[in-house]
Amino acid sequence: MAVSTGTPPAASQDNPSPGKSAPHTAPARGARWHRTERRLSPYFYISPFFLVFGVFGLFPLLYTAYVSLTAWRADTDGSRHTFVGLDNYRTLLHDQFFWNALRNTLGIGVLSTVPQLLLALGLAHLLNYRLRGRTFIRMGVLLPNVTSVAAVTIIFVQLFGRDFGLVNWFLGLFGVPHTDWQAGTWSSWIGISTIVTWRWTGYNALIYLAAMQAVPFELYEAAAIDGASRWRQFRSITIPVLRPTILFTVITSTIGALQMFGEPLLFSASQTPMAGGSQHQFQTMALYSYDQFWGKFKYGYGAAISWAMFLVIVVIVAVNFLLARRMKGVEAA
Repeated sequence: MAVSTGTPPAASQDNPSPGKSAPHTAPARGARWHRTERRLSPYFYISPFFLVFGVFGLFPLLYTAYVSLTAWRADTDGSRHTFVGLDNYRTLLHDQFFWNALRNTLGIGVLSTVPQLLLALGLAHLLNYRLRGRTFIRMGVLLPNVTSVAAVTIIFVQLFGRDFGLVNWFLGLFGVPHTDWQAGTWSSWIGISTIVTWRWTGYNALIYLAAMQAVPFELYEAAAIDGASRWRQFRSITIPVLRPTILFTVITSTIGALQMFGEPLLFSASQTPMAGGSQHQFQTMALYSYDQFWGKFKYGYGAAISWAMFLVIVVIVAVNFLLARRMKGVEAA
């Protein structure tokens, strides 16, 4: 009987035996997944912000732009999908109440933003010194910003009362006759600007204070050795270093002033607070847009006013930014 002495055939390298995987396949897949995860994980982390912004920010903005191109009114059936193009914006250019609201917005904005930022800068400079209880003082300057705008405005309306207001009583001590703060244009602007200034000065002061504490103390020591006074140190060291922060507060305060709504709404003592006074003397753009939406139910026209306000904000902020860059370029030269 013949016995076979041949060796079994070697397993082919191209056809591995069943149950065995190719070498390094699992580690290679793990490395690819790890690289993909590292590349995509930052986008997953920031995706909640963009989702919320898309739902509550971008979609309303785009939908308002669409509504502004329609003749949608609550008292007209079928007007919701009536496309009128730029007719609402053409009407806006000849609307005297819109131009009055724009003038009021800019006037109140200047009267509230300029004193507010100057006071905040001076207050931050004082808080930057070593004072007793400075933590308590810093917390105190922020309290007006924490207070509700409705509560603050109602209190200031009582202070600016015509007959029994504390402001008129104090001015009467110097022989100034009583003023109806809500009836005049300039008087109402001053009253509303005072509310805004009181509420936001402390907030901006803490922003300036945080920037001041980042200034190296050696600069002040060197300036003091050279004989520079504190005012000269403030003007030559603090202000140049704070210029980016000042630009930031100017832009944010300007945007807030152009969107002013609660203060003029609650400052009015008339039966129609959305009118901004009996002669629309302190009706802002936000208040006028709200009046067209919910007072007259002109949704298309109210949306056009909102977009016009948005464009005004973009233009003013762009001008501020370009002026700041130009000033920086002049100083660098």
